[in-house]
Amino acid sequence: MANTRTVTVINGDGIGPEVMAATIRVLEALKAPLEFEFKDAGAEVIAKYGTNLPHETVEAVLRSGVALKGPTGTVVGGGMASANVGLRKRLDLYSSLRPVKSVPGVKTRYDNVDLVVVRENTESLYAGLEHIIVPGVVESLKIITEKASTRIARFAFEYARKHGRKKVTSVHKANIMKLSDGLFLDCTRKVGREFPEIQYEEVIVDNMCMQLVKDPTRYDVLVMENLYGDILSDLCAGLVGGLGLVPGANIGERTAMFEAVHGTAPDIAGKGLANPTALMMSAVMMLDWLDMRDEARKFENALAKVHGEGKARTGDLGGSATTREFTDAVISAL
Repeated sequence: MANTRTVTVINGDGIGPEVMAATIRVLEALKAPLEFEFKDAGAEVIAKYGTNLPHETVEAVLRSGVALKGPTGTVVGGGMASANVGLRKRLDLYSSLRPVKSVPGVKTRYDNVDLVVVRENTESLYAGLEHIIVPGVVESLKIITEKASTRIARFAFEYARKHGRKKVTSVHKANIMKLSDGLFLDCTRKVGREFPEIQYEEVIVDNMCMQLVKDPTRYDVLVMENLYGDILSDLCAGLVGGLGLVPGANIGERTAMFEAVHGTAPDIAGKGLANPTALMMSAVMMLDWLDMRDEARKFENALAKVHGEGKARTGDLGGSATTREFTDAVISAL
């Protein structure tokens, strides 16, 4: 097929293989010009490779330029570093992009939520620079650079301009971390001056959490450092029904990885009960990134129709549909 793009597929752990298989079924039904190359990463492949992120997986994504990834498990408080963080660092996927939008037919406490969380992906406390000073005392270094802060700010403002967004909010804790977060704010202010048509504001991170819970419709594009972005993107997902309904993308200069941002859900893995919506919506973002706009809109509209009708609803949303039944409904709605 002419102009076919190769996509590196990483199934991940837990429910990953199930939601990935469902998503690929829809992509194939769309007849999107894609070829799939399967590679491994995650906790479940450590026994095979001795690592949760094989070198050949990273090389495959560098070759293809695009990956579709299921959730991968990470041991809390020990074990190997996160495969997610490793992929973002080694591929220089500096921007985490998470659109959070109310889903038709999914009732929550909020209506008309339409937020975009832009998270810097490569530094801050996620640099992973920790050491024991003396027994009982650990130091963890927070790294903020002008280069990374300017790059993520420019990404946020350019995204806002391209998508007709009106406001960018920089989220920070510069009242306490005056040098590190202060540098981040200096960079976002400088970039913001290049986009006079876009309103710019700054909100302290703890206040931001409260304001989002009070009225999320006041906000548009949110840009922030790594840790704040990790926390706030999950908070925002809760406004529209949870992580199972929110897509995610990690974007670099030449490479992008699209992934479900929820966990591996080992309690339901292998039972055919998982909701594949998050990964499917991530695949929609991937199609847009690949300039396959028609296929993206068909996929997006089919998902909206299935959720809006509410006839094929998975257990996490109060229904009884299996992963396959939900996927069949999406394919029928194409």
